[in-house]
Amino acid sequence: MTIALVTALTAALAVGLYWFQPWRLWQDRTVSEALPAATQKPTAALSGAGSTTAAPPAGPETLTEGSFISHEHATKGTAKVVRLADGSHLLRLEGLDTSNGPDLRVWLTDAPVKEGTAGWRVFDDGKHVSLGKLKGNKGDQNYAIPAGLSLGDYSSVAIWCDRFDVSFGAAELSGATA
Repeated sequence: MTIALVTALTAALAVGLYWFQPWRLWQDRTVSEALPAATQKPTAALSGAGSTTAAPPAGPETLTEGSFISHEHATKGTAKVVRLADGSHLLRLEGLDTSNGPDLRVWLTDAPVKEGTAGWRVFDDGKHVSLGKLKGNKGDQNYAIPAGLSLGDYSSVAIWCDRFDVSFGAAELSGATA
């Protein structure tokens, strides 16, 4: 009976450790991605007496942005939706600082950002799109936004723990969308 109990407790401990992965709270992963530069070739523009000069490509343009608030874990930083020179869009996280955890995702959502525990679990209630796994719990990072996605349908960004269905932190996006 003692061997069976020890075996059951060991199995339960192993499953619990795998599920919660508490060691991640002490493991930081810092990402330092640059904002992609303009990649279009210059186009010719007329100047003065009919001669042409190269017009510089349009650089990245911030369309909306917001600051993160904390939910389940302390979270700081800025989220920006950026239009690149080629017309594509990305979500840029700058100065992100949150806890590490299991199965963290970056979501665009239509949910309002709420302070405190009332905001922890609202982001999967409505429309949301996952932009992928969180690359690191600290630093600057970029996430491609799928072409054709109607940006006006999404008003917030959440660092979402898919394993426990809870927001680590979120940012309300404000500004004009295009």
